[in-house]
Amino acid sequence: MAKDTLSVTDNRTGRQYEIPITDGTIPAPELRKIKTSTEDFGLMSYDPAYLNTASCRSKITFIDGDRGILEYRGYPIDQLAEHCTYLDVAYLLLFGELPSPDQKTSWTRQITTHTIVHENIKKFVDGFQHDAHPMGMFLSTVGALSTFYPDAKNIFSEDIRRRQIHRLIAKVPTIAAYAYRHSIGMPYVLPDNDLSFPGNFLNMLFKMTELKYKPSPVLERALDVLFILHADHEQNCSTSAMRAIGSSHADPYSSLAGAAAALYGPLHGGANEQVLRMLALIGSKDRILEFITDVKQGKGKLMGFGHRVYKNYDPRAKILKNMAHEVFEVCGRNPLIDIAVELERIALQDDYFVSRKLYPNVDFYSGLIYQAMGFPVDMFPVLFAIPRTAGWLAQWEEMLLDPEQKITRPRQVFIGPKRRDLTIAKVSTSKATTIV
Repeated sequence: MAKDTLSVTDNRTGRQYEIPITDGTIPAPELRKIKTSTEDFGLMSYDPAYLNTASCRSKITFIDGDRGILEYRGYPIDQLAEHCTYLDVAYLLLFGELPSPDQKTSWTRQITTHTIVHENIKKFVDGFQHDAHPMGMFLSTVGALSTFYPDAKNIFSEDIRRRQIHRLIAKVPTIAAYAYRHSIGMPYVLPDNDLSFPGNFLNMLFKMTELKYKPSPVLERALDVLFILHADHEQNCSTSAMRAIGSSHADPYSSLAGAAAALYGPLHGGANEQVLRMLALIGSKDRILEFITDVKQGKGKLMGFGHRVYKNYDPRAKILKNMAHEVFEVCGRNPLIDIAVELERIALQDDYFVSRKLYPNVDFYSGLIYQAMGFPVDMFPVLFAIPRTAGWLAQWEEMLLDPEQKITRPRQVFIGPKRRDLTIAKVSTSKATTIV
């Protein structure tokens, strides 16, 4: 009769071990039982970059990379993008279900009433150089919020956790907008609580002298969809950082600043900028075949294709490809889109890329849309961090309440020198000479 176990024979000793299998995983501590002697520490698994290591059990986001599936709490991403707002999805990620009409009203009110930041935050942002990177300003200011809300340290009080969640989701767009306005030397714009979540963000970014800013409905909806698509993505680099820092019981502002710092890296939050640079380098559709040839010869990289988890077409990329044309009708056509579409068509007909399961990911089209909407490339990782705040907080709270979780502390394989004794040289007794 089949058993949910794995039988292991240690060929060093001839001993056999039976390890339980649960949810397609084996408990790593069970490997410690496999020893050559009582003094032996036991086996460890070695997995740089956690390519095949599950660090938690989660109910939040499901990804099937082979089939190109992304779901939040069981709902397919395309259905959420079509029918929901970002605040609906943020509620879903945090509480497990989409809000009822009454819950949505209360939730929206809680977020809306926390959009204004303390006046000293303006002074904090003003302290940065005019050419400081917006993401550097953003993550530093988020970290500084912990000094404004010392009650946030009471992380095991549900009421206090909720208050910080409301504050963070509400205030990160304000901080992001202040960072942007500071970088272009423009005065800060106060939140307008009559507008939607994305509409208010556009107001704080782009309002000039008009008494009342009215965002384009197309751009407002496009930004809402972009926020939904970036709200969470399982145990990626920044989410893992959020969980790891949070496991020390740091307050959520400090944890989120660390997650944002991880997102700041070009391999994570800066990927869509690299796509734009690649498309600009290609320059025209006539040069695509030459570029493709160079990539296959190892002379360049095809940015925006392939993903650590997706071995099929990223479902988010499909949504953005269609939405891009709606944005261009309002903002004007980004000339790079023609290169992008033709590059995708050629690459997906080439066995070199298809056999390697290299398909467009979310970064391939998101940068084109952001650029068309008027965002400088330096703002791209900030635009990523705003919606990901809800996912980070959902993952952080799930980690805190998980009885299996402890402070994160990976093992290592030590390959340094064996123990050696220090040889102490004779100290010279000659009088030291002082040179003036």
